[in-house]
Amino acid sequence: MNPTPEIEAVVFDMGGVLIELGPLTEILGPQPSLAEDELWARWLASPTVRDFEMGRSSPEEFGCRLVDELGIPVTGAEMVARFEAWPKGLMPGAAQLVRDLADRVETAVLSNTNAMHWESQVDAAIMQGLFDRRFLSFELGLAKPDATMFRRVVDDLGVEAAAVLFLDDNQINVDGAAAIGITACRVRGVAEAREAIGRHGLR
Repeated sequence: MNPTPEIEAVVFDMGGVLIELGPLTEILGPQPSLAEDELWARWLASPTVRDFEMGRSSPEEFGCRLVDELGIPVTGAEMVARFEAWPKGLMPGAAQLVRDLADRVETAVLSNTNAMHWESQVDAAIMQGLFDRRFLSFELGLAKPDATMFRRVVDDLGVEAAAVLFLDDNQINVDGAAAIGITACRVRGVAEAREAIGRHGLR
């Protein structure tokens, strides 16, 4: 059995790990034929979502395109309003979890997100000040689960891939990170994130 690698950087997903999100059905409406993981896979693969979160379209374009792509019976403006309200703020203990690591390892946030959420969501100011480094899809023009995004993170951090602990709530992103050698764990919320961090030698 291979020894657990020494972790030099902890990279957090934002929504679902540190930030509470509403269910995807809050945006898309009822989807009784799809399980949660299937719904997330559809969301992450959506050309409209990827374009918006890679900084290629405006909120207005995103809303109209998503309504058309998925056949959702709302206006584009209503879709944007739903999406803007999706993040509910930092989960209890999230900020302290990140701060507790600050003197031991480098910390970073890696998120498929957009300017609207990054700049104006609940607790945006706290999020923006928490991390040593940030890797945001709309700023980089890259997105999870693509290997190019994960390689960018490893290259910029300047450490071996296995020395990066990546925490994400979606298995498709965990698998993408692990495929290039990153130490990746699926976690949901602060308690699971803290447990994974401790399991990798950062108690």
